[in-house]
Amino acid sequence: MLAKLSTRPSIRRSAVAGACGLALLGTGLPTAADPSPGLERFYDQKVKWSRCAGPDMPKDLQCGKVTVPLDYDRPQRGTLDLAVARYRATGASRGSVLLNFGGPGGQGVGQLALAGKEFMDLTDGYDVVSFDPRGVGRSSPVSCGNASDDALDATDGNADVTDPQAVLEKLRDAAAECAEHSGPVLPHIGTVNAARDLDVMRDALGDGKLNYLGFSYGSRLGAVYAAQFPGKVGRMVLDGVDTLTEPLAEQGVVSARGQQTALENFLTWCTEDIACPFGQNAREAQEHVVEVVKSLDEDPVPTDFGEAFSGQDFAGALGQGLYSRELWPSLQRAVARLLEEGDTSGLEAFLYGGFTLPPLGRVHRGLTDPEDVPLDNLPAALMAVNCADDPDRPGAAQVERDLDRLRARYEQASPVFGQYRLTQVLMCYGRPKGTDFIRDEVKDVDTPRMLLVGTRGDPATPYRWTVETAERLGSSAVVLDNRGEGHTGYGSSTCVHRKVDAFLLYGTLPPDGSSCGSDHDTE
Repeated sequence: MLAKLSTRPSIRRSAVAGACGLALLGTGLPTAADPSPGLERFYDQKVKWSRCAGPDMPKDLQCGKVTVPLDYDRPQRGTLDLAVARYRATGASRGSVLLNFGGPGGQGVGQLALAGKEFMDLTDGYDVVSFDPRGVGRSSPVSCGNASDDALDATDGNADVTDPQAVLEKLRDAAAECAEHSGPVLPHIGTVNAARDLDVMRDALGDGKLNYLGFSYGSRLGAVYAAQFPGKVGRMVLDGVDTLTEPLAEQGVVSARGQQTALENFLTWCTEDIACPFGQNAREAQEHVVEVVKSLDEDPVPTDFGEAFSGQDFAGALGQGLYSRELWPSLQRAVARLLEEGDTSGLEAFLYGGFTLPPLGRVHRGLTDPEDVPLDNLPAALMAVNCADDPDRPGAAQVERDLDRLRARYEQASPVFGQYRLTQVLMCYGRPKGTDFIRDEVKDVDTPRMLLVGTRGDPATPYRWTVETAERLGSSAVVLDNRGEGHTGYGSSTCVHRKVDAFLLYGTLPPDGSSCGSDHDTE
């Protein structure tokens, strides 16, 4: 476990940290029913449950740990303890259903503590379990420390790029600082290893099959598990379905474009209110947001912690607040406090609060972030996993040759979120080549039928990714079309919630291609 940081890193540095993950995956990929040689001891454990530590933890939430090898190829070279938590079944239990809240980098233990009431229907038949994946939260968290702001400056559209080698050197320096602060777990982060951890957890919980509900990135984790352990898949739901094929650079463009669309929808809603800080004209409001980003980048605002709040911080906070319509009123008030009073605290809560799946619950310090978890853990883990999972991110030659073109492309996708997303992609530069397992092997899975939920207005995982992933996974995949807005459907659509619960509890699948209307259509 890393030592607690003595100072709060700047939010801007957190953005850099989130793009700094240095990762290298092991290559052993078992698909057999029995553990590979040397792994038997990890499959011969049971979770010891006790009340979760911490004054704010729910009294009925139990915590424990599952031990996994640091390196699956060399299991004798060290272990990791993964934090797990559960709400026990209220009646006769048929086993567990495991939840992953996304990210990558989202803390499952803290999010389950916050959002447990959303899953109480599932306790009619299951222990509801979540976990902090390796490198996240209470499970050997990674960090980038105080990675230099120069790394973010290097990707700024106003930066001097006459010497691309200098840009690359700054990116390499930031990556080295991430490696220095993260310790031995960093080279072994990635979804392939996380899926193997998931199978060890399944066995430690006493389940013959994995029943699973994965949100956003959690859908990637579930799909990789299905490819590695097809004979161990039980009832699996993937909500807010990730891509399995698009390179990280393409994902960044898609995310920037999706967030821009969500921003325009938010501004249309906001400008109907006389209290909207951007006025009452939606088109002028869009121009105002761009001006705010540029102004804050040129002249950041001081915060209560002594750090500066930049335009990129503003973009990151907006992106978090746009994940759900339920957050829009709070986002409007937070923006108003900045523009009218110079108060950044409301927007910092969005940016620095962590990766959540609204309205499943807002992050609260003390539940999701114990004192010994580095403050930049989420962005550091997010980029560590994404870099490890991507085999063909931009190399030195492309960065040197095409940096201006890349900037223009991201700027075209979104004048607000383009630079923020491009920075995350470029910060993978110089890392070991990511795994090709996901792109090459996660397809045509031979599993029981699984449910994939795609939301039409999702700003992070576009609906077409659900369709493409379903086609890739083959006949096992059943698609539920959620005709609403926001990131994922379970927490925002009553219809989706009921259909997912019906499948997990009773095995009742909706017809492939059936749909749920938006809850807002009936308001």
